[in-house]
Amino acid sequence: MEAHHKLAENNSQVWIARDFSRCSGCRKCEIACSLNHEGKLWPEASRVRVFMLVPGAEFPHLCAQCKDYPCVESCPFKALSVNVRTAAVAVDNAKCTGCGKCIEACPGRIPHVHPSTKKILICDLCGGAPECARVCQEGGWDCLKTVEREDHAFKLYARTPEEVTRSLAVKLYGEKAEEFL
Repeated sequence: MEAHHKLAENNSQVWIARDFSRCSGCRKCEIACSLNHEGKLWPEASRVRVFMLVPGAEFPHLCAQCKDYPCVESCPFKALSVNVRTAAVAVDNAKCTGCGKCIEACPGRIPHVHPSTKKILICDLCGGAPECARVCQEGGWDCLKTVEREDHAFKLYARTPEEVTRSLAVKLYGEKAEEFL
């Protein structure tokens, strides 16, 4: 049995650890997420999005589950809450207006608007067994990995795509990265 399913069965709170330098850009995480949440292949409606702002520097962008949850606190309609069992942000679509206050409050600008419903999309950890991490592990890329939620520096991962690209490009290309940025 895979580690992420073991954690879910133990009712452990999980987190998705990320090693951006291992991302192949295959986008299987987007596919798995959209199939799980939308019932069809629809990467635009995925809760994880893969960005490539510099050639060869693809990476998944998803909720970091910050300890202080600025997105939840910012919602004027109380449409966002923290799931007690998983510690993931939950969206109440009946209350969500898609106003975008949570996007502005998020240090990584990670929440985004569903292309059809116009409601906010945020990673819900698939109820404790994240599909994106499962397919990444099955593929052997190990960019996304389900781990037990401990005292991680969550906000280090709550960065904009531009910020992630800059640090990833430097890691991949060293001094040459400035040519791409």
